Amino acid sequence: MTDITSSAPRHPTRREIVALGIGAFVVASVPLARRRARLVRRTMPAMGTIVEVALVHRDPRYAQAAMDAALARMATVERIMTRFDPRSDVGRANLGAAREAVLVTPATAAVIAAALGWAHASEGAFDPCLGETIALWDVEHRQEPPQPGAVRRLAGRSLYRALGLDSHRGHPAVRFGDRNLQVDLGGIAKGYAVDQAVVTLRDWGITQAFVAAGGDLYAMGESDHGGPWQVGVRDPKNPDGVMATLPLSDAAVATSGDYFRYFDYQGRRYHHILDPATAAPRLTAEHSVSVAASSCMTADAAATTVFGMAPERAAQVLLAHAPDARVVSHA
Repeated sequence: MTDITSSAPRHPTRREIVALGIGAFVVASVPLARRRARLVRRTMPAMGTIVEVALVHRDPRYAQAAMDAALARMATVERIMTRFDPRSDVGRANLGAAREAVLVTPATAAVIAAALGWAHASEGAFDPCLGETIALWDVEHRQEPPQPGAVRRLAGRSLYRALGLDSHRGHPAVRFGDRNLQVDLGGIAKGYAVDQAVVTLRDWGITQAFVAAGGDLYAMGESDHGGPWQVGVRDPKNPDGVMATLPLSDAAVATSGDYFRYFDYQGRRYHHILDPATAAPRLTAEHSVSVAASSCMTADAAATTVFGMAPERAAQVLLAHAPDARVVSHA
């Protein structure tokens, strides 16, 4: 979780915070009297969370049009990559790719390729093929764990190895080599969508902005008061506390944690970040990890991958696969 200010690195005061309460972020800025240009904001529900776009521009109408375009691009990513719509690329693949090649868009193919890269680099700690396991746990609606036998059946399958990505008649296509394989891009597609929104804003000539979606954020250029955006990582044990402040400019940060989606049962927290080896929520004393990187897709996948991983192993994976990514806070 983060909150954003636009002055020198420090924690924002209560007077400076615009408390929007939008999912993983509380956004802060300097008072209007201190701004050089107008900070224009927009929020909307998308991709299972709340998305916010904020940009600095002197023309509010132009700013609104640019945000419309950025949000529309994110909506397109959601439309083609959600597993909840049988008409999406992922939905069609989950229905038919175990029988025959299913054509997908180049964008979906690129995200799947990136996801498979993380899967191989982490030896399966990140697996984009856990749709059936995710559906089994359904942590937002469950009040107790599923039956152990159902969990064991999906444990240790390394399903990513059965996901084929190639071409069919000149178009990207996917094939499944295991009928238990169901693609879910939830650990990477949101970051990709944020990156696409940033590309759109740049196409519109915007140079100062941030795009936030749940636990993913990209900060463009300078804040509305000059200097980097100051991104405060919220303490998962104290919603009103900030445990680290990150200066970001043309960079991304993503947070994975056990406090976003979960249920408690008999003294244990069952969260939404699943361990492919056990087909159950990852066992760890860690409550959150934040990773900074040059792109939000990288930060998103990296944070999911290294959550709960031993620090030495996390450093090895990041250095080998994404040397621009680094763990910036954990608790």
